[in-house]
Amino acid sequence: MDRQKRAKLRAAGWMVGTPREFLKLSDEETAFVEFKLALSKTLQAVRASQDLSQVEAAKRLRSSQSRVAKMEASDPSVSVDLLVKSLFRLGAQPGDIAKALRPRRKAA
Repeated sequence: MDRQKRAKLRAAGWMVGTPREFLKLSDEETAFVEFKLALSKTLQAVRASQDLSQVEAAKRLRSSQSRVAKMEASDPSVSVDLLVKSLFRLGAQPGDIAKALRPRRKAA
């Protein structure tokens, strides 16, 4: 967010910060949230790389389209276990998952 927008929001009485600050997450909680988000994004990328719709992916996963949508959105009702199993069922390899979980460098 650019400085002008941040200043306008603060002037209007809004709090500006990171989700971590807002939710008062510990380092461990932040790492877990980022871990789950990375798995969800990887699931979406694997599905898209195979030109599968959510409906088609759901059939392969023996699930529903709405559940696939929740997995890709990292819905709180979706477990890490389900995300990993779904990735493997769609053909992801352990290395694909490890790559997704590598820490990302922050832009300077």
